[in-house]
Amino acid sequence: MGNYRNFTLTTYFVAQATATITREELEKQLSFMEQYMKIDKVYLEPWRGLLASHEQVEMCREVFRNHGIKVAGGLTTVIPTPEGDPLKQRLFDTFCYNDPKMRAKLAEVSAFIGGHFDEFIIDDFFFTNCTCKDCTREKIRYNKEKGITDGSWQAYRLDLLKRISEEDIIGPAKKANPDCKITIKYPNWAESYQETGYNPAAQREMFNMIYTGTETRDPVTTDQHLPRYLSFSLMTYFENMWPDHNGGGWFDTFDSHITEHYLEQAYLTAFSKPKELMMFCFQSLYDNMYTAALGFQLDKLDALLDHTGTPDGIVCYLPDNSQGEDNVQDFLGMNGLPIVCTPYFPEKASQILLTAASACDPDILDKLTAFLSGGGKAIVTTGFHEAMKDRGMYHLSSIRLRGRRITASRYRVESKPFKDHTGENRSWFSFPWSHDPITIPVAEFRNNSTWAVVKAGHEEESFGLLFKDPVEEGQLWTLTVPDAFPDFYHYPEEAISRIRQEFPVNGVWLEGPTRISLFIYDNDTFVVYPYVMEGVQTQLIKIHIKGAKQLYSPAEDTWIDPLYTQDGEAVFPLLAGPGQYVLYKIKR
Repeated sequence: MGNYRNFTLTTYFVAQATATITREELEKQLSFMEQYMKIDKVYLEPWRGLLASHEQVEMCREVFRNHGIKVAGGLTTVIPTPEGDPLKQRLFDTFCYNDPKMRAKLAEVSAFIGGHFDEFIIDDFFFTNCTCKDCTREKIRYNKEKGITDGSWQAYRLDLLKRISEEDIIGPAKKANPDCKITIKYPNWAESYQETGYNPAAQREMFNMIYTGTETRDPVTTDQHLPRYLSFSLMTYFENMWPDHNGGGWFDTFDSHITEHYLEQAYLTAFSKPKELMMFCFQSLYDNMYTAALGFQLDKLDALLDHTGTPDGIVCYLPDNSQGEDNVQDFLGMNGLPIVCTPYFPEKASQILLTAASACDPDILDKLTAFLSGGGKAIVTTGFHEAMKDRGMYHLSSIRLRGRRITASRYRVESKPFKDHTGENRSWFSFPWSHDPITIPVAEFRNNSTWAVVKAGHEEESFGLLFKDPVEEGQLWTLTVPDAFPDFYHYPEEAISRIRQEFPVNGVWLEGPTRISLFIYDNDTFVVYPYVMEGVQTQLIKIHIKGAKQLYSPAEDTWIDPLYTQDGEAVFPLLAGPGQYVLYKIKR
C-alpha cells in the first residue's frame, strides 16, 4: 500500500502555496515533515480562487516525486467576485452557479486540472448558499415546475449541483483528459447536505470515488458542534453507501485547542479502516507540534489495524437527504454504544437504530414493522416517535409525546431478569443519582403494554428513559433523548451501562462510565477509547463478552483472564485511560 501497511498517508497542498512557493522553500518544508511521518501521496491544488501557473504546478510535482511521493490534483470551488461585478452574499466565496462568468471559470479550471492530472479531488466547498436575484428566480421557477409550494431551496439545489457536477467539472476535465478520475469529498456536516446542494444519492453515480470529511475540532468554541465520534461513524456511512469507493477520511489542524482533540480525529478515522488518511493541509502541518505528535501515533495505529476486521455495530439508518436529531447517533457512540451508519435500510441487521432522520423515509413504518415481525431488535429515539406520531406509530407502541418536559437527576434502573434459587424470574433495582440534572421529554406510556427498564425521577414521579415493546417476533426499544444531547454524559454509570447491556454487539458490551467508545470488529477484536474531556480519569471498566474465555492485548503481549463468568458471559476488568486506545482480541 505504501509506507504504512493499512492506509496510505496523504496530505493536501493548497493553491496559494502552489502558485508562490519556491523550490528551496518546498524542500525545506518537506524536510521538516519527513522527520516525523512518511507521506505516501499529496493532492496538489492549482485553484482555490487563484490559479497557479503551469510552471509552478510542474515544479511542485517534480519535488514531491523526487521524494517518492505520488502526486494527484486538487480543486477548491471558491472564487472572488469577477472584476466590475456587484458583490453577492456568498459564505466563504463559494460559487454562484447562476453566474455565467463564474461557471465559465469553473469549467476552465476543471479542464486545466484534468489536463495536468489523471486524478483529482474536489474539496468540500462544492456547495451553494447563494440567494442572489438570479438564484432566487431559478429556484422559484424550478419549484413551480415540480409543484413544490413551501418555498424551500433543497430540491432545487440538489438538482443544480447535479447538473454543475456534469457540465462544469466532469465534462471539461474528461474532455481535457479522458483518463482523469475525479473524487468528490463530502463535508462533515451531513445533516445539511440537501440544504446546500450536496447530493450523494445522484453524485455517487457520476464521480469515480467519494471521500469523507472527518474534521470535528473543538465542539465547545467552534460553530459546527460536531461530536468526535463522527470521525468514525461518517466513514462507515460512506463506506456502506458505496462499498470500496470511499477514498479516505480527511481531518485538519484547525480549531483544536488541545493536542489530543486533534489526534482523536486521526484515531477515529483510522478505526474505520480507511484507504487513505488525509492530513489537511501541508501548510498548517509545517512547523506545527501536532505533526510530531501525529507522526508518533501513526505506526501505533498501523500496528493496531493489523489485527482488526470490518467495523461492526448497531446499524443506524440515515436515508439520503435526511435530517433530524442531528448527530444524536454520535453522542450515543461517545457513550459506549457501538454505532455504524448506512443510507440503506439495514433489513438483514440484527439490531438497528432509528432517529428522527430515519423518519424522512416515507416507507419507514412498513420497513420497521417487517423488520420486527422477522425477529429484529430496533432502538428508536423519542425524536423518531415524534416524527412518526401521525403515520401509524401507535400500532407498535403505547408511547405518546405530548410536549411536556421534566428535569431530573435521580434514576431507577431495573436489572435484566435472572432466576433466583427457586427458579423464579427476578429483577433487582438500583437508584443512582447524577450530580448534573438532565432535561428530557416526557414519554407517556401505558403500564404493562410498554415497560420502562430505565427511568429518571423527579419528586414523586418517574419518567422512562428506556422502554420495551414486544412486536410479534421482535423487540422495539425506545430511547428517550435529552433536549441537549451532551446530557448523555451525565447519566450515572448504572443507567448508561444498563442501556448498553440491552444492545451488545457480537456479544460484547461495556460496563462503565460515559464518554468512552467501544469499537467492535467482525473478527472478535475491539478497541476501547476514553475521550480526553474534563472529568474523565483513568478508571476500571468491565467488558462483558458472551462465550469468551480470555482476552489478548497485542500491544502488551498479555493474556487476560475473566474476573468471573456467569450464564456463559465472561466479565473482564480493564484499565482505561483518557486518550489511550487499546485493542483486544477475544478467545472464545
